Amino acid sequence: MARVFSGIKPTGDVHLGNLLGALRNWVSDQDQHDCVYCVVDLHALTVPHDPERLRSSTLSLAQILLAVGLDPERCTLFVQSHVHEHAEAAWLMECTASYGELSRMTQFKDKSHNSDFVSGGLFTYPALMAADILLYDTDRVPVGDDQRQHLELTRDVAARFNHRYGDTFVIPEAYIPDAGARVMDLQAPTDKMSKSDDAAAGAILLLDDLDAVAKKIKRAVTDTDNEVRYDVEAKPGVSNLISILAAATGRDPEGIAEEYTQYGPLKADTAEAVIDLLEPIQQRYHELAANPAGTAALLAQGAAKARSVAASVLGRAQDRVGLLPH
Repeated sequence: MARVFSGIKPTGDVHLGNLLGALRNWVSDQDQHDCVYCVVDLHALTVPHDPERLRSSTLSLAQILLAVGLDPERCTLFVQSHVHEHAEAAWLMECTASYGELSRMTQFKDKSHNSDFVSGGLFTYPALMAADILLYDTDRVPVGDDQRQHLELTRDVAARFNHRYGDTFVIPEAYIPDAGARVMDLQAPTDKMSKSDDAAAGAILLLDDLDAVAKKIKRAVTDTDNEVRYDVEAKPGVSNLISILAAATGRDPEGIAEEYTQYGPLKADTAEAVIDLLEPIQQRYHELAANPAGTAALLAQGAAKARSVAASVLGRAQDRVGLLPH
């Protein structure tokens, strides 16, 4: 099976868009690929943060990933900082990437614009991202448009390292995962659902109170003509509800649209379907949260599994670059 790597940062809250757009693919990929999933907590250090919040968010995110269906027996799930090879390999990548390449990264430009403090880590974190991927002889990396530039840098750095020091790293391919639901903000349906505080009324968080979930959906913005049809451009609010209902029930959006003539029943059925989806996830999450030592043990198991691969790849790279063995 091809090896697939994906990482997720422990900042903000996981929302319905994350679940329907990405995490359900992670779950299904476990049986199709050799999957390596990482909570990338080192990436969260690039901006000022609260240490206790980061610690609790990292544990909570791992528990959410387990609750949605990631199985440590079918995938490798670990926390990035628990595998020290990531930080060591990042230095090799920093010394292989050029200043010009790093300075052209769109996300660095966006995140550093008008910031009072810009860390060196914010500038070099694409090198850490390259290390994350290359340490596992990764064949395929699922990417969206916002990550494509970083994967291209990873490929370029791997190819340059191989050219300079001999064949060392597998050069990963990008792939577009099976289309997940296009989940938009319930109050601003032309914008993607977001984890930001500004979007609280328009975002359904995976751990939201279920009564609050129903209220958010029933208050979702639609339009004034009261015609139910799936038309993303002309009717973004209605289409968003249809898309959510379709993804939650495994049905076709156009077919769902034909079943409704009023917005009220569409909202009610969408709320019911989302609650049915979230309820077992929340139940499993609370079981895991009540036993943090159990989660820690699973993450330790995952880190050991990850390290067995990462240490070998890092050792190969260190040898090729000329570092003295120890």
